[in-house]
Amino acid sequence: MSEAASIPVPGTTRPALLTFLGGVGTVTGSKFLVESDHARILVDCGLFQGFASLRRRNWERLARDAADIHAVVVTHAHLDHCGYLPRLVRNGFRGPILTTPHTRGLAEIVLRDSARLQQEAARHANEHGWSKHRPAKPLYDDSDVDKTLDFFDPVPLGADVEIMTGTSLTLHHCGHILGSAWVRITLEDGHTLAASGDLGRPGHPLLRPAEPFSGADVLLMESTYGDRRHDQDSARTAFADVIARTVARNGTVVIPAFAIDRTEVVLHELVRLRDTGVLPRSVPVFVDSPMALAALDVYRQAVRERSAELRPEIVAAGEAALRPEPFQAARTVQESIDINSVPGPAVIVSSAGMATGGRVLHHLDRLLPDSRNTVVIVGFAAAGTRARDLVDGAKALKMFGGYVPVRAEVADVPHFSAHADAGQILDWLRGAPPPHTAYLVHGEPSASAVLRDRIDHELGWTAVVPRSGEAVLVR
Repeated sequence: MSEAASIPVPGTTRPALLTFLGGVGTVTGSKFLVESDHARILVDCGLFQGFASLRRRNWERLARDAADIHAVVVTHAHLDHCGYLPRLVRNGFRGPILTTPHTRGLAEIVLRDSARLQQEAARHANEHGWSKHRPAKPLYDDSDVDKTLDFFDPVPLGADVEIMTGTSLTLHHCGHILGSAWVRITLEDGHTLAASGDLGRPGHPLLRPAEPFSGADVLLMESTYGDRRHDQDSARTAFADVIARTVARNGTVVIPAFAIDRTEVVLHELVRLRDTGVLPRSVPVFVDSPMALAALDVYRQAVRERSAELRPEIVAAGEAALRPEPFQAARTVQESIDINSVPGPAVIVSSAGMATGGRVLHHLDRLLPDSRNTVVIVGFAAAGTRARDLVDGAKALKMFGGYVPVRAEVADVPHFSAHADAGQILDWLRGAPPPHTAYLVHGEPSASAVLRDRIDHELGWTAVVPRSGEAVLVR
């Protein structure tokens, strides 16, 4: 890929069309299609998660033929932004997948794990007959992931690169997870579109704050926490208190954590609790997620490389910032099973963050019935997920074909999220020239509506919550 400035193509008269294929009315499935006379670009390509009605959308045919999409731009490596890529490739996509180098590395981990879980679920369904499909099949498999990785074309942060003749892309650091970026696309008619991806909060303990928004004709703005305010100090206090409380009653703390970034942030906080004596060194900390451990290696490599995305104090601290002692990695299935024989107190950090699958389910199955134990939810819990059910006070949780009683304490500490809150989003937008329209995406309806009203009242911008499948002009 060669670097190039945006050069409008003479004769282009029709404005580009933006279609909302996902990430509207939900925090999952982000897919935004930009179509001009000469280019068809998909911004993000995520999986739907949560309610069964949303998950079924992963199996539906896209509104456009995958083979007709020229390129995909991926903001970051979370499953709800990149997890549909292998299905897109299976369906015929053959263009470049443009993203940052760190996102490419983390996306490989995420996609391989996603394929493994889907293949295991299909195999389990066929063995036990619980699927209505005969036979049950995965959405994609390992071979689809192998093919997908061949299409990744890493783009350095800040570089102006040409996607197609007259259409250029710049990725800007956005401080959500390692490699995450907000996107600015300049089309051949000179109009610009920006997409925030998931905007990081300025107080992220590992990453530098996002590069400020510099304006665009159209803005896609995430709204996950569009109706909330993070209180970092109270969150840290609440986290410390629940750890101390559970240790005092010889219980086990299980923390469902996203394998990418949340595990790193949780471990960093556990280091602080070790140093302050809240978490005694005699209490073991287990990280039980092969994907999280692989991602942790990527973060450690970024520390060794002194990545400009990291805060200076993290680079100065080195790998010790991500390694509490005694930290124990459970990489194999047997090592995961062995945790079951460890008496409390203990801390288990395991994925998936919304308890939709993965090894954390086995720990929840074992630990939820005992009131000495605690489940700590440290990030956003989407509607329709087990994590959300726990936060909402469920008395029983459905897993493995049956219900498990919830007697353990459940602590909701969402302020550990890597997403900016409403005020931080507004601060990121302030000072930029107003777009023609800001579209509030990647949020539940109430959060998107609240943020829309605040942008309208405080910035005076035209802000809209689009409908799924809606198409609008880029002008």
